[in-house]
Amino acid sequence: MANLSNVWTKLTGLEIASGEGSWLTTTSGERYLDFVAGIAVNSSGHSHPKVVEAIANQAARGLHLQVNMFTHDLLQPLADKLDEITPAGIDTFFFTNSGAEVTEAAVKLAKQATGRPNTIVFQGSFHGRTHMAMAMTTSKTIYRAGYAPLPSGIFVAPFPDVHADDIDAEVTKALDGFDVLLETNTAPSETACVIVEPVLGEGGYVPAPPGFLEGIDARCKEHGILFVADEVQSGAGRTAKMWAIDHYDVRPDVICMAKGIASGFPFAALGARKELDDKWTPGSHGGTYGGNPMACAAALATIEILTADGFLDDVQARGDQLTAGLRQLQADRGGIANIRQLGLMVAADFVDAATASAVVKHAFDESNVILMTTGRAGVAVRFMPPLTVSEDEIDLALRALDKALVSI
Repeated sequence: MANLSNVWTKLTGLEIASGEGSWLTTTSGERYLDFVAGIAVNSSGHSHPKVVEAIANQAARGLHLQVNMFTHDLLQPLADKLDEITPAGIDTFFFTNSGAEVTEAAVKLAKQATGRPNTIVFQGSFHGRTHMAMAMTTSKTIYRAGYAPLPSGIFVAPFPDVHADDIDAEVTKALDGFDVLLETNTAPSETACVIVEPVLGEGGYVPAPPGFLEGIDARCKEHGILFVADEVQSGAGRTAKMWAIDHYDVRPDVICMAKGIASGFPFAALGARKELDDKWTPGSHGGTYGGNPMACAAALATIEILTADGFLDDVQARGDQLTAGLRQLQADRGGIANIRQLGLMVAADFVDAATASAVVKHAFDESNVILMTTGRAGVAVRFMPPLTVSEDEIDLALRALDKALVSI
């Protein structure tokens, strides 16, 4: 398209006129089943009536009230709601606009709260595309190539290979690698924080195996290193708990929220313990649009949807349905090597990248189902439909995959 930057890649060439629930309608009237959901953003589906109403009502009252200048009447209610739904100990919140911004804010807070310069991330991670977030991202070279030199003070620890024959041994190996990093590259007294995705997102939709996050958390507590949970993609109900970290016996010091927390409206939140936030120098961080009333309205409406009775149970049921269907296809058709699931954060590794790409293309071309790959090798297809997806829509997607596996 003329006058638009070429830097964006394109999953499809569709021109979208509207969206409703799990469906998108093009300007030419075709309908597509969306199992990408804005890359796990449209948690309540496209144009959920409660979210639309909340945004419209707030738009009539005011589009922008800059948080350094004014305290609008949605700031405290949203902070109260986040206090209710975040892990124990997380009680103080900073609002911004995107995942990259919130992960950068987490590092800035950690540095000021601890007086230490360094950050540890994990192999396969994705934390954003801004300069510091790029330095923290290790899932693919394309996110970093051509931008060196990147900011310093970032050290990469191993993430366990979840396909290893002996998972316990692999966890021990990764934890040993973390210990070596502290002994040889960044001393505990120099390390402000560890930032980790409980489920690697761009790294392949890989949940941390049992014992790994607990081991990292124990080491953080021992050395006074802050444990930061990056829940940008895995949070807001995606894993059938409010946060993926809730699946583990870990108490984070800081949590990063974005993507699905406001159903697609640009909003992100940093949650921390108050004693940490009290060490953050007033005026040393901020942003023009963070905490604007439109975004707060969208987030409040989304949280109301996510916390409704039985909602997360339904998310788990749809994830189980999808995973069972994938396992049946694996048995009946072949071509699928591994399947991973935490709630509705589901991935299937195909036998090679060519097969994964062919499946995505066939589902799009022949069944009007939108899917997307992930991971360094490109063999994984990730399934991230709206959390409101129906049983029938899961079946439609599975039938599209079946047709693809038969045809390619």
